[in-house]
Amino acid sequence: MMQTPRLSLALPLLALLAGPALASPCSDKIAALDGRVKDQAAEAISASTGSKTIAAHREGEGQTGTGGQTDKREAPPEKSAEAGKGGDQAQQAKVAVEEARTADGKGDAKGCEEAVQRAEKLLDAKP
Repeated sequence: MMQTPRLSLALPLLALLAGPALASPCSDKIAALDGRVKDQAAEAISASTGSKTIAAHREGEGQTGTGGQTDKREAPPEKSAEAGKGGDQAQQAKVAVEEARTADGKGDAKGCEEAVQRAEKLLDAKP
């Protein structure tokens, strides 16, 4: 009769230890893509012309605009366009990674793989 309590305590412990070993190959791909998505989003934000630094500077000086003059701290329009595209791609890749994570959680290997491939294409595409 003493064996039953020991067994009931051992089973949850074994389940916890086996959890990481049950990770799917898609989970590994998702983990690798997370870092790439964050990096690309950070690059897009840093290339943006509407930076928080400029806004804070204007606010600190009480400026509402540049008085018709070009603000030298802003990037040229062609760089702004590139930054926007990169940010859009990073956001779409993030959505695809979340879809992959959801599919993986449901055990949908095909759906997970498709979402991972879509995220990889978005991250590999040049803005």
